[in-house]
Amino acid sequence: MVRRLCRILALMGLALATGAQAQDRGATPLPHLERHGDKYAFIVDGAPFTMLAAQANNSSNYPAMLDQVWPMLDRIHANTLEMPVAWQQIEPVEGQFDFSFLDVLLREARAHDKRVVLLWFGTWKNTGYAYTPDWVKLDSQRFPRMKTRDDRDHGVLSAHGEETLAADRRAFVRLMEYLRDHDRQNTVILVQVENESGSYSNPRDYGETGNRLFAQPIPAALATATGKSGTWREAFGDQADRAFNTWYVASYINAVAAAGKAVKPLPMYVNASLSGPSNVPDPDGVASGGPQQDVLDIWKAAAPDIDFAAPDIYDKSGANIASYLDQYARPDNPLMVPEIGNSRLFARFFYEAIGHGAIGFAPFGIDDTGYFNYPLGASELGDATLDAFALPYAAVGSILRDWARIAATRPTWGAGKPDDGADVSTRMGDWTITGKWGEWQFGFKHWTWITSDPPEWADEPIGGLAVAQLSDNEFLLVGDHVRVDFHAAPGTAPNGMILRVEEGSFEDGQWVVKRIWNGDQTDYGINLLDRPQVLKVTMGRYR
Repeated sequence: MVRRLCRILALMGLALATGAQAQDRGATPLPHLERHGDKYAFIVDGAPFTMLAAQANNSSNYPAMLDQVWPMLDRIHANTLEMPVAWQQIEPVEGQFDFSFLDVLLREARAHDKRVVLLWFGTWKNTGYAYTPDWVKLDSQRFPRMKTRDDRDHGVLSAHGEETLAADRRAFVRLMEYLRDHDRQNTVILVQVENESGSYSNPRDYGETGNRLFAQPIPAALATATGKSGTWREAFGDQADRAFNTWYVASYINAVAAAGKAVKPLPMYVNASLSGPSNVPDPDGVASGGPQQDVLDIWKAAAPDIDFAAPDIYDKSGANIASYLDQYARPDNPLMVPEIGNSRLFARFFYEAIGHGAIGFAPFGIDDTGYFNYPLGASELGDATLDAFALPYAAVGSILRDWARIAATRPTWGAGKPDDGADVSTRMGDWTITGKWGEWQFGFKHWTWITSDPPEWADEPIGGLAVAQLSDNEFLLVGDHVRVDFHAAPGTAPNGMILRVEEGSFEDGQWVVKRIWNGDQTDYGINLLDRPQVLKVTMGRYR
């Protein structure tokens, strides 16, 4: 009898093991970030990956809307969809969970060959609590709002609400459990935890708990990270209220992320509603508590389970955008642009982002549901606007894994056309690379022997280039509506020249030449205009 029971148990164990193996056959390696010095690679399916992404509108997170999403992603050659999943959506009744939308989203994403970044809209969405369930909204005793200086309720949930944190964390854990059990192929590659956290017009919670904590010395971990000490006011002066709120918001979000990662350790990030590019902002005028560029050190100390903070960019100044990218591309912070305006003028900054080493880029509001967030973005998504994003996505998409692999270890640089149309230039090794704008493919602007009008796009805010240095004398080049010149850098050996310009792509990591550019194609610089071309430029010197 005992022997028979043992045999039955053994067969049951074999059946369970076989079932688990069958279930795991579709499993892929878990996406993760790899650091190489001060550069990063985002590893998806075991290899470097660049997210050519697009974010759907906030209310497109329902099955009936997806038919208006996928065609727009295909139209701009996006490989990744950023899609909200709202707390109110998955837990409309406390303790009762509904993942039907996520089930449809995963199935359709696989059918359309797209990866997914899930955006968790929980306690914070654009600093508000609109995406919390009704049972959270209607119970301010259990889920307290922030208090203003004059003891009024503010329209943001308090980061000191223990029950709020516990409920948000439970819901997020259930979401991650669903992914663990139903997405073994890792269609979802990245998770944003909350959305544009913080509070406008109220730097911190001035309620009883907030005031008590504010009077205490700053936490030891923050003192170690910043070299500051004393009370919040002593350590941070005029920015004390904001620093305090930043610490507690970041700690709250880290607790949510850590619990989710314990279930399925996907990379997780937070996004910032930005302050100005260089100023220390008025604490009442910024989303106090959010991961803006000047408080990243506080976020890093308070939220070690958050892999990176990322800027949401709607500033139309090219100089400001360059500053944001510089400040978020830190050795301890992989760069990603999870939101940028979807009007035509923003597309050129894709080149600047990947030149800074960005692992991903996403214009906001790319779907056909009829909503446009003009003037932050486009007033309509016509062909000219969509083409502006489609062109660079198609070019980099043709060498997707190889660009990501190269960019993780080799120098890169990129630029969008400046607002004033001035030339852009950089030095890479012994060579100077310059981008110019508003040129025809033939000839030079300064010629007088032949008259020509500027191209119709000469004064438009379009165009950019990105360069990766493959070796001392070899460069990978992508761009559009730009003339690119390579020259020997000042002070280097004489007789520098462009030796070869090859158009091609990669096969199994090896460069394959489609054709060699020469004559008209190179006599007047390297002109990249309206098609997704990838070039390898080899420099040399003659004796």
